[in-house]
Amino acid sequence: MSVATAAATPDRQRASGEGRVTQARVALSEWTKLRSVRSTRWALFVALGMIVGIGILACVVFASRWPHLPADERLHFRPLRVNLAGVALAQLAIGVLGVLVITGEYSTGMIRSTFSAVPKRLPVLWAKAGVFGAVVFAVSLPAVFIVFFAGQAILSGQHIQIAFSHPGVARALVGSALFLMVMGLFGLGLGAIIRNTAGGIAALAGIVFVLPPIVSLLPSSWADAINPYLPSNAGGAVWTINPEPHTLAPWAGFAAFCAYAAASLAIAAVLLRRRDT
Repeated sequence: MSVATAAATPDRQRASGEGRVTQARVALSEWTKLRSVRSTRWALFVALGMIVGIGILACVVFASRWPHLPADERLHFRPLRVNLAGVALAQLAIGVLGVLVITGEYSTGMIRSTFSAVPKRLPVLWAKAGVFGAVVFAVSLPAVFIVFFAGQAILSGQHIQIAFSHPGVARALVGSALFLMVMGLFGLGLGAIIRNTAGGIAALAGIVFVLPPIVSLLPSSWADAINPYLPSNAGGAVWTINPEPHTLAPWAGFAAFCAYAAASLAIAAVLLRRRDT
C-alpha cells in the first residue's frame, strides 16, 4: 500500500461511516459481552428455574393438599398467585444480574477499555440497559406462560384452575415479565451508581426485601400510606389479579416502579459523566 493510499484510507472510512461509534454498534458490543459471560447464563438459568420450578411445585403441593384444606384457606386460595410464586424469588436473581452487568466491568477494570472505545460514556449505559432489558423480557415471557399452562393443568385435577380468558390473567402474565425486566434495570442502575458488586447487591436486597418489613413495623396508618409506593410492592401490582387492600392499581403501580428504575438510571448517567473510571 502506498503512502498516499494509506493516508486516504481513514478519510474514506470516515466518509463511509466505517469505524464510527454508533449506538447500534455499542449495543452489539454489549450484547457480545452479555452473552459471553458465564454469570449471565447462570443467573438466567436460576431465574427460569425459580419461575417454572417453584410455580409448578407450589401447584403440586396445593393440588395434593386441597381435599384436606380447611374452608377458610380454600376461600382465600388464589390459583394465579400460587402459579406465579416463583416470580417473587426470580426478581432477586434478575436484579443481581442487573448489578453484575456493570459492576463486573468495574471489578475487572474492563470498564476503562469500554470507555476508551466509547468516550461519551452514556451510549454504553443506554446500550447495557436496552440489551439487558430485552434479554430479560425475552427469557421471562415464555417462562411465565409455560408455568401458567403447566400449573393450571395440575390444578385442574381438583377443578381449582383459572382460565387464561379470565379478566386480568393475560395482563398478569405479561406484567410478570415486564416486572422482572424493570427489576433488572433497577439493579443495573444501582450497580452503576455504587460501582461495587457487593454494595450494589446489598442495596438492591435492602430496598426490595428488607425495607417492606421495616415499613410494616410503623403505625398502620403510616405503613398503609407508604407500602404501596415501595418499589417491589408498586411493581408487583401489575402481576396480581386479586390485589390486597391499600395497593395501587396494576398499571399505576407498574408506572411507579418504572419511575424508580428510570431515576436510578438517570442518577447513574449523571454520575457516569462526572466521575473518573
